[in-house]
Amino acid sequence: MEIIVSSPAASKEVDKEAESEQKLSGEDVEIKTFEMKRELGFTSSIAIIIGTIVGSGIFVSPKGVLQRTGSVALSLIVWVGAGLIGLLGGLCYIELGTLIQKSGGDYTYLKAALGNIFAFEFMWVSVIVGKTSSLAIMTLTLAEYVVTFFGPCVNTEALKKMIAAAAVVLVGIVNCYSVRLAARVQVLTTAIKVAALVIILVGGVVMLFEGKTENLKTGFSGSTDSPSQIALAFYGALFAYDGWANLNNVIEEVKDPAKTLPRAIVAAILMVILLYTLTNVSYLTIMTSTELLESDAVAMLWGKRVLKSAAIIMPLSVIASTFGSSNGSAFTGSRLIFAAARDNNLPAFLSYIHVKQRTPLTSTIFTIAVALLMIAAGDVFSLIDFLSFLGWLFYGLNFSAVVILRFKMKDAPRPYRVIIS
Repeated sequence: MEIIVSSPAASKEVDKEAESEQKLSGEDVEIKTFEMKRELGFTSSIAIIIGTIVGSGIFVSPKGVLQRTGSVALSLIVWVGAGLIGLLGGLCYIELGTLIQKSGGDYTYLKAALGNIFAFEFMWVSVIVGKTSSLAIMTLTLAEYVVTFFGPCVNTEALKKMIAAAAVVLVGIVNCYSVRLAARVQVLTTAIKVAALVIILVGGVVMLFEGKTENLKTGFSGSTDSPSQIALAFYGALFAYDGWANLNNVIEEVKDPAKTLPRAIVAAILMVILLYTLTNVSYLTIMTSTELLESDAVAMLWGKRVLKSAAIIMPLSVIASTFGSSNGSAFTGSRLIFAAARDNNLPAFLSYIHVKQRTPLTSTIFTIAVALLMIAAGDVFSLIDFLSFLGWLFYGLNFSAVVILRFKMKDAPRPYRVIIS
């Protein structure tokens, strides 16, 4: 007789039942565990990183950086600088991910370096606040743009919540059904959002060649001399780059992670730096700093001026972008819950894997359920603002984990070593 379970945590649940079954039947009972398949190649890995980094922000309102820096030139420097900081962070996660090739990302590394208490705290912040609330916010943003096609008469909060809930459920179905399907959705939506950004930056380049350089010529004029404002500008830009660590959450499903993880993280972050910087250049070519600061949907204004009758491309791109980000967030967030349950930091049933589809079924359903509760509750933005600093606190702890694990796991093979000094 053979019993198949989804994880080590799940196997503990059936040990006693198997023992009883063996006594009653006299048969040998073999308990097998299995893991999820490695379905993610280089393209899918890049799509997960870019897809979770690039959400609606770069399309909707990049004015925060410009507002705090005070000038065109300094704002562009901040966008590039924040991207390079993200790249340095990504290099740390390359070492951690190739050293400890277990899903869970930050949770797994904190557990190895600092112990279960820090990992447990991170897990609860991410499950209750981080991953699930960001999923709720992204689908609510998607709903905001969907209702614009219905007209102002039906633009109600109830309708937005219904659309957001439907999007969350659809994301859940995709992620429960197949890792391969979720990866394909991620590749498709990432291609759409990158194509939209390419349209914007190409449009800006065309305008530059036509001589529209007056806005960019303002250079450093009006730059702030306040270190705190520059720091806040960097914080806003870093938020836009957040997501470069998400592939580490699903490392057990990446093909040849020692090669794929470094290449995917570096390539994805460099691509996003290029896209973000040139997109901002394009915005500032088409509109003045004042117009950009007064606009709540910069890409929409850009589309009306440059694409004219084809401006509908922009809201459709935002819808595709937010759906892709939601898919990526659910995909990576469910693996965090799976990893924590496998270590008995959450109920064991959340570590169950579907026998045929090899998807973390119960952790995905749990992620979707919590996101639906947050959508029903309404405004979760204040909660995110209040606890957002914790995310960077845990990033800092994981950067220190690189150093700590150099001592705790000094003899372990490291396919990649980040240069510390």
